[in-house]
Amino acid sequence: MRLLMMRLPTPVSLCAPVPLCLAAAAVLLSSPAQAAPRPSCAATDDRAFPVTTRIHGGPDSYEAGGGYGTWYLDLTNTTTRTCGNIHPVVVLVDERRALEPTQPRLEFYDGTAGARPHPVRFERTDADELVGAFTDDRDRFRGFTVAPGKTLTVKVRLALTSDAEPNEVTANAAVVQRHDGDGDWVGQSNDYRFDIEAEPARRPEPASEPASKSTSEPASEPASEYASKSASKSASKSASKSASESAPAPDAAATTTPAPDGHLSLADQLAGTGLGPTVALAAAALLLVTSGALLLVRKRR
Repeated sequence: MRLLMMRLPTPVSLCAPVPLCLAAAAVLLSSPAQAAPRPSCAATDDRAFPVTTRIHGGPDSYEAGGGYGTWYLDLTNTTTRTCGNIHPVVVLVDERRALEPTQPRLEFYDGTAGARPHPVRFERTDADELVGAFTDDRDRFRGFTVAPGKTLTVKVRLALTSDAEPNEVTANAAVVQRHDGDGDWVGQSNDYRFDIEAEPARRPEPASEPASKSTSEPASEPASEYASKSASKSASKSASKSASESAPAPDAAATTTPAPDGHLSLADQLAGTGLGPTVALAAAALLLVTSGALLLVRKRR
């Protein structure tokens, strides 16, 4: 990196604001010097910059961690000579002085059809401004050329990383024409102010509520009545099985079908213990006889 020495083509009184002048005087341009420097821009008025510069079209705010916002930089050559080797230098001044050089992601387009954007690397100055020059050695970008009396519009896009704090930022562009190891300060833009908004917090998915239990479930039957009904159903099954001796005996797993009220019959529950269908049916029949006897005793009393 080399410090680019600056020559001011206009009186120092035009250096406003002061932070922008300091940043422009300390800008770093690392591209190799041209073998034959191009002619210098010369303003017709000693109190005006030869390249009128204007930032426009940018959004009012950027979301940290969000996408790019696009804006434009107009370079108007007010002279009768071609201005070549022009390098805009963007200066970012944030209110909180918390913006880090790696947080702004700034890229510019050189106007070449199909060309990818050029990244801008920021440096921090002693006055806590971030300064980034439009230069790219990788793609051998040597600056813009603006014809006499013409305006060149440079497309720029900016994004902020997710760790950027909420802030208010002012962007300016100083325009430098490079000559070998030094250069001329030939333009200065208007202010472009924008906010940095915090990345929205990720809201957790609402927990699914447990299904409410139905209040219309039928009341459970008394144990004696339930046992009697289950035994009757089991006895009916026994009669049906004895009528068809040629049919193979079902295994225990196949006989465990729920009763219409949603409960397993007592025979099915006994069969599930591994006692076998014969023992289960015998136990059910015994229970049926016992239940009938108990009912007769109660009626006689």
